[in-house]
Amino acid sequence: MLSLITYTIDKSGLVLYYVIKHYANLKEGNPMKTILIRNATIMTMNERGDILTGDLLIRGKRIAQIGGEIAEGGVDRIIEADGKVVLPGFVQTHIHLCQTLFRGRADDLALIEWLRERIWPLEAAHSADSVYYSAMLGIGELIRSGTTTILDMETVHHTDSAFQAILESGIRAISGKVMMDHGTEVPLALQENTQQSLQQSVDLLEKWNGAGDGRIQYAFCPRFVVSCTEELLIGVRDLSEQYKVKVHTHASENTGEIAIVEAERGKRNVVYLDHIGLARPNLILAHSIWLDEEEKRIIKERGVKVTHCPGSNMKLASGIAEIPELLREGIDIGIGADGAACNNNLDMYQEMRLTAFIQKVKHGPTVMDARTVLRMATMGGAKVLGMENDIGSLEEGKLADLQMLDLEDFHVYPSYDADWFSRVVYAATRGDVDTVIIDGQIVMEKRIMKTIDKPLVLREADRSLRGLLARL
Repeated sequence: MLSLITYTIDKSGLVLYYVIKHYANLKEGNPMKTILIRNATIMTMNERGDILTGDLLIRGKRIAQIGGEIAEGGVDRIIEADGKVVLPGFVQTHIHLCQTLFRGRADDLALIEWLRERIWPLEAAHSADSVYYSAMLGIGELIRSGTTTILDMETVHHTDSAFQAILESGIRAISGKVMMDHGTEVPLALQENTQQSLQQSVDLLEKWNGAGDGRIQYAFCPRFVVSCTEELLIGVRDLSEQYKVKVHTHASENTGEIAIVEAERGKRNVVYLDHIGLARPNLILAHSIWLDEEEKRIIKERGVKVTHCPGSNMKLASGIAEIPELLREGIDIGIGADGAACNNNLDMYQEMRLTAFIQKVKHGPTVMDARTVLRMATMGGAKVLGMENDIGSLEEGKLADLQMLDLEDFHVYPSYDADWFSRVVYAATRGDVDTVIIDGQIVMEKRIMKTIDKPLVLREADRSLRGLLARL
């Protein structure tokens, strides 16, 4: 019957199509009472870094048993791993789903020019339809490359469409509308009234926070100090405390950005955020490349979290963050691909390699070893999001968010007496991801998407981009 349902340009019709498809997949076998993954190499990423051989049992949304041989009695579904590697799904701590449609349309520019000349005009031309398919396109790429949780920042308008895509796809996400009530050379469509921006954010929070049986959370997302009045930032401070949610913003990504902030506010980014009371444990700063000693101290003492985006930082020529030093100070750091408009992919396998390699050039070959980097991509990201008790490692009682890798190929051999961390971080690619489970639901199996119609999303991404470009 589903093959007879045709898509239309009407947004509600498209959402209905996906809702039907999503629940059809659930009816076909997800979520199940129990899934048994049998005969796997299990990289737990727990505190000891245990690597186990054996089975993993999922009951409902959570891991019920791990390691050794588990009895098959009463199991709804058995997945024969045949020696494949099971590890936690990646946690990406900085993503822009709304920018996936802009891949290849903002290349070879520095940050401020990239924003003013390309990204802001493109975001201003978005519709509900184009945001939906931009998000679906990005989520498909994320799941195909082993990412199960994201911290996402949308654009000013049509954030409902992104949340709808998140809900239907099955990915775990914290997201929010971007907030912009200040700045020069900002398209009219992105210029917000302060109180309206705050109220729209609260409306979205009250609608979506906790949706998907808790799989979706809301975060306040002021774009960066350059785009926000002090009134808006103080409002975000107070509302985030009232609702007990995260604040996600960019800071100290580019020297030009810092110069604008110093000229307007009289202080550097982090010092200014601390001055107005935003530097708190619920604050997550994307990039944080150009920090001085005072800013590093503030981040450490206030418990502020940092997300590292090496691919984006290199492509925009923004700089190299002092990640080894920040880690030594005990600061929680995750990794994110940023957006497809400045990377140009959302692949954590590439980001892990870059995280390690760029630091080795600066600090020597022993810095940022594979185990450290893989931990940043899993448990490190979970800690940044405050979700370390539920995700980031494979342990009994935690949510069943995992990926299965098939490493039977030339580029990851020999396997004899292998260093598993090295194989995954330095040799494996997103093409090795075979199966992905989120919240106990199989969202991809044997490279086949279960909650996203790939041909339709690719076709509609091109169609919606044509419409977006016509609106520029």
